Amino acid sequence: MTKLTRADLQACMADGQPILVEALAPMYFEDAHLPGAINTPHEQVDELASELLPDRNAEIVVYCASTTCQNSEIVARRLEQLGYSNVSEYVDGKADWIEAGLPVESSAEVSL
Repeated sequence: MTKLTRADLQACMADGQPILVEALAPMYFEDAHLPGAINTPHEQVDELASELLPDRNAEIVVYCASTTCQNSEIVARRLEQLGYSNVSEYVDGKADWIEAGLPVESSAEVSL
């Protein structure tokens, strides 16, 4: 599995849109996630992978909160075990992305 830096991920995103997979619990995903990411918590990979990631040859980048979070490695390794052939891990995660001032999306509903 390839380990990506923020610069690597930005280059991947400039060349085409990899499938971004956030490996955190839904409440963290809803609060903020990288643009276009899908949510696949580490304990739900087996049940969600075939539905959310039907192309086992697609470019997939898995991330979690930060370098101390192991969820992205767990998800990336499990995807490889399930037969996904192009899986990378953005090891610095969402914290690094946000600290760099890059955009995130939110799934939380806004109350007015």
